[in-house]
Amino acid sequence: MKTTAPTICHGTEVNERTQCAHYHSEHDIIAIKFKCCSAFYACIECHREAADHDPMVWPKSEFNQEAIYCGSCRGTLSITEYLSCQNTCPMCHAEFNPGCANHYHLYFEQ
Repeated sequence: MKTTAPTICHGTEVNERTQCAHYHSEHDIIAIKFKCCSAFYACIECHREAADHDPMVWPKSEFNQEAIYCGSCRGTLSITEYLSCQNTCPMCHAEFNPGCANHYHLYFEQ
């Protein structure tokens, strides 16, 4: 995990914390780099609306990739770090939405 400069996060009505028109609770503060295009989107619905291709899931063999962006501290986490962080950013301790686990299959190989 590392802290980065602000990352461009694509999507519909995305704010500086990566909240979008689809997911905007105080805990919806991550963006995901999509395997298919190496671009960060606030959610899969944002990707579906803006990208001209189908999304791809990250294979387990690439879970070491920094593909999660915290909209609170602007740090990046590997997929492994994100999946094991228990919905709390290990850098700034912001709480992530635990409901995102219901959508992991859309982003990460199961």
